Amino acid sequence: MEKQEDRRPHRLVLVLFPLQGHTTPMLQLGSLLYSRGFSITIAHTSFNPPNPINHPHFHFLLLPDKTHYSLNSGTPKIKDLESINLNCQAPLKEFLELQKQRTYSQVAGVIHDSLMYFAAAVANDYKIPSLVLRTSSAAFAQTYVALPRLLAEGSLVFEDSMLHELVPQLNPLRFKDLPVSRENMEVTLKLMDILRNSKSSSALIINTLDCFEQLPLFQLRQHFQVPIFGIGPLSRMASASSTSFLEEEASCIAWLNTQAPKSVLYISKGSLAMSDEKELREIAWGLVNSEQPFLWVVRPGSVSGSDWTESLPQGFIEHVGERGLIVKWAPQKEVLAHCAVGGFWTHCGWNSVMESLSEGVPMICSPQFFDQKVNARYITHTWKVGLELEGELERGDIERSIRKLVAGTEGVEIRQRAIEWKQMIDVSILEGGSTYNALNDLTEFLLTNKILPN
Repeated sequence: MEKQEDRRPHRLVLVLFPLQGHTTPMLQLGSLLYSRGFSITIAHTSFNPPNPINHPHFHFLLLPDKTHYSLNSGTPKIKDLESINLNCQAPLKEFLELQKQRTYSQVAGVIHDSLMYFAAAVANDYKIPSLVLRTSSAAFAQTYVALPRLLAEGSLVFEDSMLHELVPQLNPLRFKDLPVSRENMEVTLKLMDILRNSKSSSALIINTLDCFEQLPLFQLRQHFQVPIFGIGPLSRMASASSTSFLEEEASCIAWLNTQAPKSVLYISKGSLAMSDEKELREIAWGLVNSEQPFLWVVRPGSVSGSDWTESLPQGFIEHVGERGLIVKWAPQKEVLAHCAVGGFWTHCGWNSVMESLSEGVPMICSPQFFDQKVNARYITHTWKVGLELEGELERGDIERSIRKLVAGTEGVEIRQRAIEWKQMIDVSILEGGSTYNALNDLTEFLLTNKILPN
């Protein structure tokens, strides 16, 4: 028997890329569009599938991918991208063919992750609008727009003497902040090609808002000449349904309830970042010496050579006592919204950045790859709501950064700016705000297939 929502006249097909940072905003977007009256089909691979129990209003479509991926290693490999995009075409075509036969529910659009580029070609075959969801910042997308120019000019350099120089026309980014190196050039060229193909899409959706990224959004609109909808933060607007691949330890909220307001440092390096034993030890002693309460997420398998926390230095637990809590995974949105949390030590993945800014929580930045360095630079030099720990982590630097952010005079100013950005987000999602209006425009676009002016 069909679900009641399947009888809605307009259906959207959302095509996920199977990594946590990509899946979460797509599911959040699906919840938003469901609330606007659309029926939602989530097309996903057998690798890292979403849990249907958490999203009872969605219909789920399996795209059998037939291959084994190394995506959990942190950096998507070209062979992974190409394999997924090749093997998922046929089942999506079959689904759209079946939908053509239904008189009560027509597909109004296919919204796909930027890395699932096959979906645009399939949608085009059926004359269905295809929209790209970019799950990173507008500034990160703008770096890939600029890379062909930098390559052509010969100004994309890797010499140590140039790494701290500002990139022409990409202020505040330095060359060291660009998502490119000699080692990942193949991936960079592939992602440049994928972004270039976005020009043929009907529209782009970006999980951001105008007041945060006014200039990058303007530049992207000038470049692509298609509607670009800045609808963010998706984490703030969507339902509270869990999108996590890992089990969240909700018990940490009870521990936070025992802590003083704005006293706790929350530490999480996301779903992919790895550490070695030396880094784990430096973080541990930095936390001890800072004398600040902390909630520390150590993902199982994220420390080389350890299943979990076996590599913590001897005596660490005794030194910390009840001042700290280590968990395997946390309900991050709930943690950041808690009154006891006064700072977030983050890898600077875009979802984490948006969740932190939505709650007015200042950040300590330890970026590792892809968009994280771009995000960290904006956090510290454009929005000025955080501090960056650059280079190899060392316990003295960690201690000083924690004290400065959570307890120092400079931290007071940073925290105040974070609250001001939160207030801007609050306004943007209210009726008449930029995000509210962008969601209205997107809804109209999907219902009428009409190209709206930028």
